[in-house]
Amino acid sequence: MRTFFQNIKQFFRNMFQDEHVFFRSLFHNKQLFIRRMGLITYDILAVMASSALGILLRFDLSYEEMITATGGAVWQDNIWHFLPINIALTILIFSMFHLYTSLWSYAGVPEMTATVSACLTASVAQALAMILLNYSMPRSYYFIYALILTLLVLMSRFAYRLFRTFVQKRTEKAKSINVMVIGAGEAGNSLIREMATSRYIQKTVMCVIDDDSTKIGGFIQGVRIVGGRDAIIESAAKYNIDEIIVAMPGAPRRQTKEILDICKETTCELKTLPGIYQLVNGEVNVSQLRKVSVEDLLGREPVEVDLNSIMEYVTGKVVLVTGGGGSIGSELCRQVASHKPKLLIIFDIYENCAYDIQQELVEAYPDLNFRVLIGSVRNTKRVQDVMMTYRPNIVYHAAAHKHVPLMETSPNEAIKNNVMGTWKVAEASVQAGVDKFVLISTDKAVNPTNIMGATKRICEMIVQSYNHRGKTVFVAVRFGNVLGSNGSVIPLFRKQIEAGGPVTVTDARIIRYFMTIPEAVSLVLQAGAYAKGGEIFILEMGEPVKILDLAKNLIRLSGYVPGEDIEIKFTGLRPGEKLYEEMLMKEEGMQETANRLIHIGKPIEFDEEEFYRELEELKELSKDEDLDVRKWIEKLVPTYTYTPGIYTPGECREKEKQA
Repeated sequence: MRTFFQNIKQFFRNMFQDEHVFFRSLFHNKQLFIRRMGLITYDILAVMASSALGILLRFDLSYEEMITATGGAVWQDNIWHFLPINIALTILIFSMFHLYTSLWSYAGVPEMTATVSACLTASVAQALAMILLNYSMPRSYYFIYALILTLLVLMSRFAYRLFRTFVQKRTEKAKSINVMVIGAGEAGNSLIREMATSRYIQKTVMCVIDDDSTKIGGFIQGVRIVGGRDAIIESAAKYNIDEIIVAMPGAPRRQTKEILDICKETTCELKTLPGIYQLVNGEVNVSQLRKVSVEDLLGREPVEVDLNSIMEYVTGKVVLVTGGGGSIGSELCRQVASHKPKLLIIFDIYENCAYDIQQELVEAYPDLNFRVLIGSVRNTKRVQDVMMTYRPNIVYHAAAHKHVPLMETSPNEAIKNNVMGTWKVAEASVQAGVDKFVLISTDKAVNPTNIMGATKRICEMIVQSYNHRGKTVFVAVRFGNVLGSNGSVIPLFRKQIEAGGPVTVTDARIIRYFMTIPEAVSLVLQAGAYAKGGEIFILEMGEPVKILDLAKNLIRLSGYVPGEDIEIKFTGLRPGEKLYEEMLMKEEGMQETANRLIHIGKPIEFDEEEFYRELEELKELSKDEDLDVRKWIEKLVPTYTYTPGIYTPGECREKEKQA
C-alpha cells in the first residue's frame, strides 16, 4: 500500500513540478508522441474489450443467455455507463506504473512485473469504484476482466520486442558468428541472454557445454546443453563453431587449463568471461570479453598476496625505485603509490619510460608526493647525491640490463651497469642509512651460462656481503620470466603472428618458468616485509612451460593452425642460452615463509675479502673494451660456465690478425 501511494505521489510530482519537461518531450518529439498516443489508444480498446469479454465469458460467450439471465441487461448497461470512468482510472494507473515511458524494446522481468501490477491495480480500482457507485456486477466478472486486461496489455508491450528480435536474428544470422559457451552457471546464463537480446552483438550461441551430468540435455535460455568437456571437439565440428567462450569465472585455474587444452585442439578462437560480480557491478559487459591470455594456460593459481597487510612498512616512508620506468619498476611504483608513501622517488636513465610513469601517477594519484629523476646507476656522484638529498628509507633496485643475447655481445656493459651499478647503489644506501634494500634478481643467476645471469649472481653476492656493513637490511628477490614485460617472448610471438609468421623458437626442448608482472611485484613487496637480512627470496612457480607449447597455444588462440596457417621456425640456441632454468643452486637450502609459495634460499658462504679484490680488478678490466671480461667472471662466479662463440671487439681483431 505504501508503494502504491508513493507511485501516486511520484506521478503527480512528475506531472506538475516537471510538466514543462514532460510536455516539451511529448510534443516536440513527434515519434515519441505518436508512440505514446498509440499505446494509450490500444489500452482504451483493451479496457473496452476486457469489459465486454469479461461479462460474455461469464455466460460462455452467449449474448442471448446473458440477456435472459437475471440482471443481465442491467449488467450490460452498468459496464457501458461506467466505461468512461474505467478508462480514465486505467490510463491514470498505467501512467503511475510508467507503462507509457518505459523502453519496451529492452523490456524484461521488471517491466513485466510493472505491467502485471498495473493491470491488477486497475482491476481492483474498477471493482471498488463500481461497488461504491452502485454499479452491480457478478463477482466472477472482476476476475475474468483482470485476466483478460493483463493478457492484452502484456501482449501489446512484449509483442513488438519479440517480433523485433525475431526479425533481427533472421537478418543477421547469415553474418553472425557461431558460438559455443562452456559453463551453464550464472555467468553463462547472463552471457547467453545478452547475446540473444543485444542488437550490437552478432553472435549466435549454438550449444552449451557443462560437466554437470544433471544439466546435460537441458536448455539454458533456449540453447541446449549438449554434453561435458568430452563433447567439445565433436560439437565444435557439428555446429560449425567459430568461437568458444569459457564462462567459468569461479573455476580453479587448473580446471580452466584442462578445458582450454581441449579447446585449443579445435580451430576456434577462444575467449574468457570475467567474474559475474563484475557484470552485476557494471564493471564489464559482454563486449569486453577478453581473448584467452597465456596466463590462463600456465596451469597454476596466481600468487595471492594481501598487500594491504604487508605494505604498512611503506606508508609514510621515503621510497626509491631505480629503473622505475621499466616493466617491474613501474609496477612497483604503482603499488607503492597506492599505499601513501611520504615520498616516492623514480630514478631511471630512460627519460621516455620515466615520463610515461610520471604522467600515469599524476592522473591516478593527484595527491602523491613524488619525484622523477633522470640518471644512471653507473654515475657514482649522481647516485650519492640522490641518496644524501632524499635519504630514502627503502630502496628497490630494479635498474639493470636484462637481455641475454645483447649482453653476450656487450659483456662490459653488463658489468658496468648490473654489477658496478648495484655496487654503487648499495654503497650509497649504507652511507645514507637506508633501512631496507631489495635487489631484483633472476633465475638465470643460478649456475649461469650467460653474462646477464652471471652479473646478477655477482649482484646477489654484493647484497649478501653488504648486509653486514651498516644498519641497512639487504635482500634479493629471484624469479623467472615475466609475462608481458618489455622484451619478453610473448610480445615477440604476438607480433610475429600478426605479421603472418613465422614464429621463431630457439629449440623444441627449451623450457622456462613464467610469472605475471603482478606476481613478480607482489614477491618483491613481500620480500621487503619478510626481510631480516641476507636472504634470497624465491617464488614457487609451479611446473615450467615449454616455449614450443607456448608458441603453439598463442597461434591457436589467435584462430590459426600451427604449422599450417603460421609456421614455427627453430633458430637454434643462442650463445649463453640454457635449455632450462633453475631457481636454486645445489648448495642453497630451502626455508619456508608464512606464504607457502615463497621460499628463502640459504646464502652460499664465500671469501668476501677475496671477492672484493677481484671485483676491483673486474671494474678496471671492464673499462678496457679489448678484453673479454667473461674469463675474469669465472673467478668471481665459480658456477658460471663460459661458452665460447661470441667475441668481443678485441678478440675479433686478434682473430683477424691470425687469419
